[in-house]
Amino acid sequence: MSITVCWDTSAEQPPARLAAWRSMNAVTAGDKQTWLALFDPQGTIEDPVGPSMFDEHGEGHHGGEGISAFWDKTIARVERFEFVIRDSHAAGNEVANVGTITTFLTGGYRVDTDGVFVYKVGDDGRIVSMRAFWETERAMATARPA
Repeated sequence: MSITVCWDTSAEQPPARLAAWRSMNAVTAGDKQTWLALFDPQGTIEDPVGPSMFDEHGEGHHGGEGISAFWDKTIARVERFEFVIRDSHAAGNEVANVGTITTFLTGGYRVDTDGVFVYKVGDDGRIVSMRAFWETERAMATARPA
């Protein structure tokens, strides 16, 4: 598995930005256990925010069990990920990253998903929420042979 996370920034980072970076690295490495350990036991993922093929009712994935199931339903089905973060805005215990996630799918296809990815951490630095703002139709329109 190739690991690609492109992030043009200094090494010292606010806690939410560091948690986001660690999350992206665990995803690209295919390391579910490391990724799960980044989340607060009561954490939440909304990726994307609102109803989607991953979350029919748009209520998010909650707690360790829900977050683990999200991995199995989404991340585990992708052959390779590339993250390119073009901008990042940290404030308080949150960060909003603007970028593109490229997923390489079974069958030799790739999809580029542009979005805003918002992470919130608790005082212990673990992720209490991750909210991804992207449009399914827009991402699927980029599907093409890798």
